[in-house]
Parts: sequence; C-alpha cells; structure tokens
Amino acid sequence: MHSFEPKKSPSINECGFSHASDEVLAVRDELARQVVRVLKDAGIPAFLEKEDAAPDRGGAVVYVDSDAETASASVSVGWSCDPGMVQTAVESITAGALDAPAVRYPGMIGQHMQSALIKILLSAGVIATLENDSMNPEHVLVFGRTSDLPAALRPTFVPPGT
Repeated sequence: MHSFEPKKSPSINECGFSHASDEVLAVRDELARQVVRVLKDAGIPAFLEKEDAAPDRGGAVVYVDSDAETASASVSVGWSCDPGMVQTAVESITAGALDAPAVRYPGMIGQHMQSALIKILLSAGVIATLENDSMNPEHVLVFGRTSDLPAALRPTFVPPGT
C-alpha cells in the first residue's frame, strides 16, 4: 500500500493571484541566494529583499516573485542607490525642481548598474537578461544557472584567451 499525499495547490492572495507552491518557492529562494553570493563574491553589496532589506541600505536587491504564474523571471535584481541620494531626489521633486540632476540620478545609476549586474552574473554562469518592463526598467531578470540547462542548450562560446 502506497502512502499518497496530495500536492498543495497554490494559495490565492488578496488580489486574486495564486502563490507558487512551497516546493517552487524553495527553488526560487535557492537561486536568489546563489545570485546574492555571486554578487558579493564580485564585491557588490547584495541582499535578499525579503530578508535583509533595510531603509538605510544601498546595493543590489534580489527579489523572489511568489506568484505562481509569473510572466517573466521569478527572480530579479534591482539596484538601490544610497538612501541619502534617493532622499535628495525626493526633496527635489517635492520642491518642484523636476529638472534637478538629483531627480534623474538614481534611475540613471540603476540603468548603468543593470548592465554591470548582467555581465557579472553571466560571467559566473547565471542566466540573466534585461527586464523589458517600463515599471522596473533597471531590473535584471534571472532564470537559473547555465549548468542547469540541458547540454544541447548550453552556450558553447569560449572567450578568447581562455
């Protein structure tokens, strides 16, 4: 006689979206931890948004999407400027100085960091790409490690000099 434990179906949040199962979230959390490790190894301040976020922290923020039906990647990375810089931007906007350099600075830095984060992750074997979303234009989407791909789908390019 076999013991059968039914799989838990994803729960529904207050907005009507279903949450991923615990098993799926565990895989996403592990990938997010790997991303944090890769970025820290490169000397980049990095942390998990749901565990280590603090209002006075800047650096790479790694997000895990708990949605069961994500339209893009379930793990992403965004850049958070120094909170003092963000506060300066908010104060400029509040004062009506919308053309002040401080207003655009956090977004510009986020976009510059996006490219650097992608290159760092790719060099460590993590599949990462640009976010194509106007709500989070500086985010990086993370899909997994190249070692997790079937051999036929792994990149074969070897950089010159290696």
